[in-house]
Amino acid sequence: MSGITPPVARKQAHPLKHHGIERIDDYHWLRDDERQSPEVLAHLEAENAYHKACFAPFEPLQQTLFQELIGRVDKDESSVPYRWHQHWYYKRYQGEQEYPLFGRKRELEGEEQLLLDANERAQGKEFYSMGGLSVSPDETLLAISEDTLSRRLYRISIKRLDTGEWLSDSLSDTDGEIVWAKDNQHIFYIAKDPQTLLGNRVYCHRLGDPQANDRLVYQEADDSFYLSIGKSLDESRILLTHESTLTSEVSILDANQPEACFKPLLARETGHEYSVAKRGEEYYILTNWQAVNFRLMKATESSFADKRSWQEIIPADESRRLEDLLVLKDYLVVQYRQQGLSQIRILPLNGAPEYELDFDDAAYVVGLDVNPTQDSHHLRIYYASPSTPESIYLVDLTQASPRRLLKQERVLGGFDSQHYQTERLFIDARDGAKVPVTLVYRKDKFRQDGSNPLYQYGYGAYGYTIEPDFDSAILSLLDRGVVYAVAHVRGGEMLGRPWYDAGRLMQKQNSFNDFIDVTLALVELGYCARDKVVASGGSAGGLLMGAVINQAPQHYLAVAAHVPFVDIVTTMLDESLPLTTNEYDEWGNPNQAEAYRYMLSYSPYDNISRQAYPHLLVTTGLHDSQVQYFEPAKWVAKLREYKQDEHLLLFHIDMEAGHGGKSGRYRHFEDTAEEYAFFFGLLGLA
Repeated sequence: MSGITPPVARKQAHPLKHHGIERIDDYHWLRDDERQSPEVLAHLEAENAYHKACFAPFEPLQQTLFQELIGRVDKDESSVPYRWHQHWYYKRYQGEQEYPLFGRKRELEGEEQLLLDANERAQGKEFYSMGGLSVSPDETLLAISEDTLSRRLYRISIKRLDTGEWLSDSLSDTDGEIVWAKDNQHIFYIAKDPQTLLGNRVYCHRLGDPQANDRLVYQEADDSFYLSIGKSLDESRILLTHESTLTSEVSILDANQPEACFKPLLARETGHEYSVAKRGEEYYILTNWQAVNFRLMKATESSFADKRSWQEIIPADESRRLEDLLVLKDYLVVQYRQQGLSQIRILPLNGAPEYELDFDDAAYVVGLDVNPTQDSHHLRIYYASPSTPESIYLVDLTQASPRRLLKQERVLGGFDSQHYQTERLFIDARDGAKVPVTLVYRKDKFRQDGSNPLYQYGYGAYGYTIEPDFDSAILSLLDRGVVYAVAHVRGGEMLGRPWYDAGRLMQKQNSFNDFIDVTLALVELGYCARDKVVASGGSAGGLLMGAVINQAPQHYLAVAAHVPFVDIVTTMLDESLPLTTNEYDEWGNPNQAEAYRYMLSYSPYDNISRQAYPHLLVTTGLHDSQVQYFEPAKWVAKLREYKQDEHLLLFHIDMEAGHGGKSGRYRHFEDTAEEYAFFFGLLGLA
């Protein structure tokens, strides 16, 4: 921008040599693990000042958009109450407050007991996030976990619900999960390593004891595994799940015996993934054993360790990926995905005919809602589509009756779903693969003549599927004539496990090709104008954006990369950083020459070249625990050195936030409004 000079980071050669290849990282000095270096902080503040100056023309639009976005929010929204033990539990919002209130009632029409006001807990804090909230089995105690730094290191606190008194117990550096033993006196939690941020130790805490006295129940020796902890639906077992990218293991502990130790149901086997749901003495097992897209099997606890004794319930099907399971007393509820669309199938255990729940939208998301009681003949599900706000339904399983709508998200500001159209396409990629695409647009603003702007979103990693969900924020795009598209590229799992496998490790380039090919096809099909395409992605989706703009910058007017993972080779060589060793099965282990060379071939930071780039908005958080701030900081510095254009390159560092951006119900819309204002200003839609 004329008259405003961008920050120029000094260069200090830092040689990196592996497998006979030398890289020179001139901006390595921007890494400061303590986040206290005056020079580094001064550079980041200079980037923020430049961003503020250049963004000034967009700021009025950002403020307008922010008010527009929060204006659609139902300020007094509340969740649908669910019955657990002797109470109905729910959360609700109140007016302009940023955080929820949690309450319960003995009877639905009875008097509320306020369990927690998160606004009081967040008062005076720049950042606040609740990790977990767990009521003791006798419903007399409340345990919560909170993060006030945005590093995903949670402190657990415990409150008496009869007096409102907070106990002296304070458990720091946890992953936020909380599980009660049956005696109401012990809780289990996972402790994180403060350096790598890996949750690798499980402790049992007795109320009233100092944390230093907590018993170490389990320590994970393999840094490639994540731990998570929960409870069986009948509350008789505490479940410890060990997961790496391709292997999982489940260990159990009797919830009545908190002094006992976890024992594995089936010892981990490389490449075998499984999860369990308990019913009586039996466990139902979702497993990929001899089943790429998983199958459902059954075993008793005593025979579990012998896979040959497992009984098959639902066989493997190459066209159908089994994804989730709910085991009730008299019913199995199975969620699966076929041709990219989720389905829910009901299997009565009394021999009655199986049946499925039907859904009509071209693209939608459906899943299991809160179902806290195993002895139930009712099922709660959630449903949404890009043009249908989230809806909670109740299904009476005894009658296979039509589902009953309990609540639909209320969208203020005159929203009418009839104004919007959802489409689902399959685009031919360059190698013949058919890439699913979810499209939504406003009917009266759309012309399939190549005139509309396009906003394209993608992720494509970890087997994570970007669902065709409802998001009230995108109405601000659609109402201005922008077509919104999600490219479900390889690396996600929209089309089952093979779709994921085809976008990781030595096939990662497919993710980038898919995204680019979707853009080109949507232009050719007339859904958008060739010179009005903007794109966005965050985290691993930021890696997608970084690779795409290196490989095909000419196809994009502007790109937003949020907390982008762009220095993949250097990060994956540094085992002191969070997530590194856990992700060798996702990206590859660069200590191996073949993997190193392949990762280097697409690494966004290493492949910046002297060419023209789109307008770029890059965001990060100084305290990001997932993608460290210095990755995008180095990337932006190098882009400034190499790019051959006069386009905007804006870098916004939130000096308080982490990977998820701003906290709070309304404040997080500031980030969305910033991105939209950037795009709209460049598209001439201001």
